Amino acid sequence: MPKLMIILGSVREGGIGQSVGSWVRKAAEEDGRFEVDFADLREVALPLMDEPNHPRLQQYTRPQTIEWSKRVSGADAFIFAFPEYNHSYSAPIKNAIDHVSLEWDRKPVSFVNWGGNSGGTRAQAALRPVVTALGMVMTHGLVEINFPQQHLEEGVFEPNEQQRTVMGLILDELVALDGALQPLR
Repeated sequence: MPKLMIILGSVREGGIGQSVGSWVRKAAEEDGRFEVDFADLREVALPLMDEPNHPRLQQYTRPQTIEWSKRVSGADAFIFAFPEYNHSYSAPIKNAIDHVSLEWDRKPVSFVNWGGNSGGTRAQAALRPVVTALGMVMTHGLVEINFPQQHLEEGVFEPNEQQRTVMGLILDELVALDGALQPLR
């Protein structure tokens, strides 16, 4: 069973990130084809990159980086769930990605992003070249959520039919890509 790491890149207290992240986690767990590792970057609490060596060397000295490296290495696939801030993705996502390097290589990835009118499109467009440069393989489908607050019912994110359908397709593709990429890792 592949291990899917869901990385929640919204660390703002009181934001909608927890609700959206909980939906992504629930969808993956209910799917039943994954062991799910939910990485809330607020809880992971990586400091701003503080390693003395370049991540490609994998000569980590800080306990939090060593632990993060183990978690990322142990994952077979990823879903980044993140908001759009100022036409880009959140700083905690970039920091988490940059803490390690080779651990991401040849692994499938997808995005669930949100924002106002754009639904976070500019954020995912900015993150695509970063994950591609690290050797990750993008799924075709992505979930983009316009005005996510409008999908809240008593604090719980309730996706619409399109979002549920695309999430199912993403999970299908992550399984297929993991099988294809596994021999290359």
